Amino acid sequence: MKNIRKHYKKIFAVSSVLAILSMSSCHSDYLDTDPTTSVSEQAAYSTASNLMAIINGMHRDMYYRQNSSQGQNGQGGIMIMMDALGEDLVFPSTGNNWYISTVRWQDQVNENASNDFYPFQFYYALIRNANLVIANGPNVPAPTAADATTIKQAIGEAYAFRAFSYYMLAQIYGKRYVPNTTNNQLGVPLRLVADEVPMARNTVEEVYTQINNDLNEALTRLTGSTRTTKSHFDEKVILGLRARVALTQGNYTLAASSAKAARVGFNLMDNATYMAGFNNLAGNGEWMWGAIIISDQTDYFGNFGAYMSRNYNSTNIRQAPKAVNSKLYNMFPTTDVRTKVFDPTGAHTSLGLPSNFAKFPYTSQKFLSASVSDSRVDVPYMRAAEMYLIEAEALARLGDEANSKIVFNAFTKNRNVPYTGASTTGVAYITEILNSRRLELWGEGFRFFDLKRLNQGLDRTGANHSTVVDNNVLTVANTDKRWEFLIPKAEINANPLIVQNPL
Repeated sequence: MKNIRKHYKKIFAVSSVLAILSMSSCHSDYLDTDPTTSVSEQAAYSTASNLMAIINGMHRDMYYRQNSSQGQNGQGGIMIMMDALGEDLVFPSTGNNWYISTVRWQDQVNENASNDFYPFQFYYALIRNANLVIANGPNVPAPTAADATTIKQAIGEAYAFRAFSYYMLAQIYGKRYVPNTTNNQLGVPLRLVADEVPMARNTVEEVYTQINNDLNEALTRLTGSTRTTKSHFDEKVILGLRARVALTQGNYTLAASSAKAARVGFNLMDNATYMAGFNNLAGNGEWMWGAIIISDQTDYFGNFGAYMSRNYNSTNIRQAPKAVNSKLYNMFPTTDVRTKVFDPTGAHTSLGLPSNFAKFPYTSQKFLSASVSDSRVDVPYMRAAEMYLIEAEALARLGDEANSKIVFNAFTKNRNVPYTGASTTGVAYITEILNSRRLELWGEGFRFFDLKRLNQGLDRTGANHSTVVDNNVLTVANTDKRWEFLIPKAEINANPLIVQNPL
């Protein structure tokens, strides 16, 4: 049991922002909070501001390097992995090999692989901190009304973190959710307290029930709250998460209503802003939730922009710039602004790239780092565009094409001014929405999850994929075992009740 606890603590220990933060180093902005273990747990729950410091640290963990690996940059690294597994994020060369094992579908079948362990460790670390805040938050002194508001906000955000983390874990390590069935297939263990007791895996249905319960609790606590930065949760972000979850579960009525409510107050960006590099979270009215990395907390080669930008001067960007699937690109007219952030020639003349930057067709300049020597890019976790697309898809699946097209046409007209409206119907119309979603959310971490929820196979054929880079993994059937990541070996060793996914 001692060895089990040792490994178990390793899995559930917070990787960069520990449950106990140094309150002496906290500043007004959470991005200035330095993680440390120098303060007792008693001090952490002694004041409302200290409780919120834990939440601030969790938000920082979303872009903080995990496991001393520059490619495991919090949520951003997992976003890259989930798109690398799909067909729309193209790696034209192996470069210096970051994420190539992911592209080749090798990570999830190796229970000892660092990238198999990484999402499991990352989200359970967030869950452990969330559980501590939920358990201890109600006992934190609240001598003023402001303190009571802060405590309510912190606990609400803890529920949001727990819901978000379990949603990610269920999609990565569990089998797909199948609407209108019992969903008694294995999900992940539901840890609702910060203990170390070995646990069996809960069913997919049980995990999603808990996700929805946590989202409801978060919504109750965060409705009417005011956040200091878009890096934090608020009512609209919770509604957006509820829309995502409902879409995955096939609860299309809830998905449509939640997405519509979530996007209120977040206007779609104009074309000039769309082409400006996706690097202004605070000033972009479409962005609902994301991360801003300030200069004194940058991670250089560990930032999202060190892999997904086009202009940062790193080996990865110079040798392996990211491209869009040529078949997807060619589905859309050149008048669509979303095609303008990709260059079919690969020259990117507007960026004035140095001569030592490799040039490949269809490469992206959707994400632009702060400069050639500064890899910081604001990381997009949720935008209003996604909410338009969820609402349009959900309404279409409910058979309400008329109202679906009102939403979809308004969205598409913003992205493509000459657009005159969807003329397709039925399955063809839903496919049009899904293709629009693929292009719109390219590089933002959705494609693996979409293929999985739609029960579709992977198909990279006929596009600009390199068989050398992909190691000839061009198709994967929807029935393949690899759609579920293996439970990490460290967890198998530490938890005698856990059951491994089929090898």
